[in-house]
Amino acid sequence: MEFRGSVRPFVNFNAKHDAEILHKAMKGIGTDEDVIFMVLTARNNDQRQQIKAAYKKAYGKDLVSALKSEIGGLFEDLIVALMMPPVLYDATLLHKAIKGAGTDDEVLIEILASRTGEQIKEIIKVYKKEFGNKLEKDISSDTGGSYGRLLVILLQGSREEGVEEDKIEKDAKDLYAAGEGKFGTDEEKFITILGNRSSEHLLKVFDEYKKLSGSDIEDSIKGETTGNLEDLLLAVVKCIRNVPGFFAESLYKSMRRAGTDDGTLMRIMVSRSEVDMLDIRANFKKMYGQSLYSTIQEDTAGDYQKALLYLCGGKD
Repeated sequence: MEFRGSVRPFVNFNAKHDAEILHKAMKGIGTDEDVIFMVLTARNNDQRQQIKAAYKKAYGKDLVSALKSEIGGLFEDLIVALMMPPVLYDATLLHKAIKGAGTDDEVLIEILASRTGEQIKEIIKVYKKEFGNKLEKDISSDTGGSYGRLLVILLQGSREEGVEEDKIEKDAKDLYAAGEGKFGTDEEKFITILGNRSSEHLLKVFDEYKKLSGSDIEDSIKGETTGNLEDLLLAVVKCIRNVPGFFAESLYKSMRRAGTDDGTLMRIMVSRSEVDMLDIRANFKKMYGQSLYSTIQEDTAGDYQKALLYLCGGKD
């Protein structure tokens, strides 16, 4: 597989040397923020973990705590996120999204709709280890109805394999009958089919659905469902069609409104920087006619902006 991330392993990497550079950048009066983001955004996550270990060994303290005491605001949030192993970052985001009053459904939807089955299984393990609870139990007690049930189905991380030719037409008909074809919506059908079939299979079902009903499955979902369930079903469909496209759209929305949704912007830039940022950039350009890089430039400022641009990796 060709690597599609924007952040690659740093070639002449030396964890001890990097730890020293960071230590110097934080010592004395004032902090050299440029050094901090240039070192940390130019290393991949695995290398950042090694720097963390080398720092602790050399200076007897936690690198993340040291960084936090020197920097603040959005820049601090971004650097702290970059220092977490990817699975722990996802688990932590989910934990924050469900604990306390209210639920951050946007985070639940984004992560559970876009991660692979394998990734979800890893997240569940790390979540249990870190927070002592079962992720499924926490999500179930925080959400309800068809929306909650679909989240639980996605948490199983066990989509069927391959394409079942004899089921394509039936699935499309079932979806049509469950939505547009009747008064009221049979949400169960939607969550069972969209939650369990393989991506390859569903792409064929979507084509068949369009032949059958004359409209895209997305339009039907918008017409038939509302609220969190609608958002989750749409996210699932978009991720089945094109994961980088899904993230390009989320990034665009996070910036093109009054005030930037920094939570979303940061989350995607950090979590996709070593996965598919190059594809997200290409989709962004194709969908919106401008580069992700220049959009970030217009929408953010300071060290936070510089670090995000590093993660973006280039203009298109």
